[in-house]
Amino acid sequence: MTVDREQVLRAAAALLSRKGSATMDEVARAAGIGRATLHRHFAGRDTLVRALEDYGLRELETAIEAAKLDEGSAADALRRLVAESERCAHLLSFLITENQLFEGEDVHQGWQRADRRIVALVQRGQEEGVFRIDLTSAWITEALFGLVSSAAWAVQSGRIAARDYTFMITELLLGGVTRRSVEK
Repeated sequence: MTVDREQVLRAAAALLSRKGSATMDEVARAAGIGRATLHRHFAGRDTLVRALEDYGLRELETAIEAAKLDEGSAADALRRLVAESERCAHLLSFLITENQLFEGEDVHQGWQRADRRIVALVQRGQEEGVFRIDLTSAWITEALFGLVSSAAWAVQSGRIAARDYTFMITELLLGGVTRRSVEK
């Protein structure tokens, strides 16, 4: 039997985003394969998490490309980014909690690429006079990742409806970062 590595990663992502402490046995069961088969493809949890990181970052890069961050207003581009991020939000929320991915010098370049693209979008919004300049672009980007992660958990747990994902994130984020005119 041929094992579809992508299908195993999707199953692992679905399980681990719900239960971050799941064992390799549980991952194998969720993927519909035996533990030995899982271990032939992923020697251990760390190898699996690194493969999930590659998969998740590819999904994030796809979302960034689909959002067309250079088109239209920065606020509209941010809305499109949030909408496009929904398909990988659950995996990103899991990956963000995996500290070993962000320690040392071996941090995946995909995180920096994604960060640079989003920071550039925020800076464009600041230069357009739409986003606040008293909040750094790095902080706004971190806040976006935090909201995406929180919304993914809230949707997954049934605390918010999936259809409200984009609205809730963008309204909260844009409500906080949009420049207000100062009345004198």
